[in-house]
Amino acid sequence: MKPKNKFQQQVVEASKTLPSITKEQIQWGYDNAIEYLGYRSKKGIVTCSKCGHSWKGEGELITTLLGCDCPDCKSKLTVKATAKRTFNDSYYMTVIDSHKGCQVIRTIMLGYTSKIGELPKYSASEVMQRWIAPDGKYCTFAKLRQTMGTMYYDSWIFHTPLELRQETDVYNRIYTGAVYPKQKLIPGLKRTGYKKALYNQRPLDLFRILLTDSKAETLIKAGYSRLLKRIMDSGWKNIDNYWASIKICIRNKYIIRDATLWCDYIDMLRFFGKDLRNAKYVCPTNLKAEHDRYVIKKAKADAQLEIEKQLEKEDAYREAKAQFFGLVFSDGLINVRVLESVAEIITEGKVMKHCVGSYHSKPDSLILSACIGGKRIETIEISLSQLKVIQSRGTCNKTTKYHNQIVNLVNENIPLIEERLAA
Repeated sequence: MKPKNKFQQQVVEASKTLPSITKEQIQWGYDNAIEYLGYRSKKGIVTCSKCGHSWKGEGELITTLLGCDCPDCKSKLTVKATAKRTFNDSYYMTVIDSHKGCQVIRTIMLGYTSKIGELPKYSASEVMQRWIAPDGKYCTFAKLRQTMGTMYYDSWIFHTPLELRQETDVYNRIYTGAVYPKQKLIPGLKRTGYKKALYNQRPLDLFRILLTDSKAETLIKAGYSRLLKRIMDSGWKNIDNYWASIKICIRNKYIIRDATLWCDYIDMLRFFGKDLRNAKYVCPTNLKAEHDRYVIKKAKADAQLEIEKQLEKEDAYREAKAQFFGLVFSDGLINVRVLESVAEIITEGKVMKHCVGSYHSKPDSLILSACIGGKRIETIEISLSQLKVIQSRGTCNKTTKYHNQIVNLVNENIPLIEERLAA
């Protein structure tokens, strides 16, 4: 694509002198970005996909659930039972660079092929660059993609050059992967207080917000990085809903330890018409107690309205989320399923004593329930636009000992949700 404006023309020229990804960076990717597997045969022989070493493994259940360490190269392995003898996979890594006054986010696809009894063969290709100007403008360089005869949006045609491409959401969906620790930053980004942490955000989104909105810079410098993450997860446009209260918190040096709980609490204060500029309300000594008190209060206020409008909302909810109904996945212990009606979501909120009961009206959210033996453990909210877990909460908004296992299980099955979304 030919450059269409002065910024794109400048980036095209700058791209010609951008140094290549170094061998050191690629090797770091091989060591840190690839999830190496231990392939377990029917006879219990485990083979390390990184170094090719084979040994007699422990019990199948133990190694499958907990993984193991290769006794030869010491790599942490995820164990997979299989009769195959040849394996291949690919992973992404990200290098954060700067060049000619622009912040450059460089995406490399790493691949490896391993065969029982042989050392793995590796490959690496830089497939995409996002160039960001100090004023937040950006453009994308990428290789061509195979778009016919494949369901994968990132089937790169590796022999094609990195060239300026038309912006499309596909590039925003490319996985960040492991981020190379040595980051080169433009001065404008350094001034915002950014210190390498991405807060589980896409680098492009985070950097553009930091460069264009001083509110994000304020949050980082005030130590409110969890709040920054929470608001970005729900959509940065929502920052204005909380900004007046945030300024009161900063002025009073109030520490927000649970950003999700605090935002939900502020939303309920707004519902009841409370003064969002009053420290008495927005800086509670016991946030959880006040939040829970307002949850009960709001549940009572909503109860009659929910009953009256339930059937109408059921129809709207079914129309919006029907493609996800029937979606269930499990790791053998925990079962996670999509809640398939407004009534189910309201019941979930009542039983778990949190505010998910009102989330059925959120167009971007998909609500799931995690159970063990039929008992509710945690409720999960997924952003459909970002395809990631926004929150997972147990009874009274507490996290359970199964929290990480639940979130990992959901993350592993995000492709199933994506398939339903695309259907």
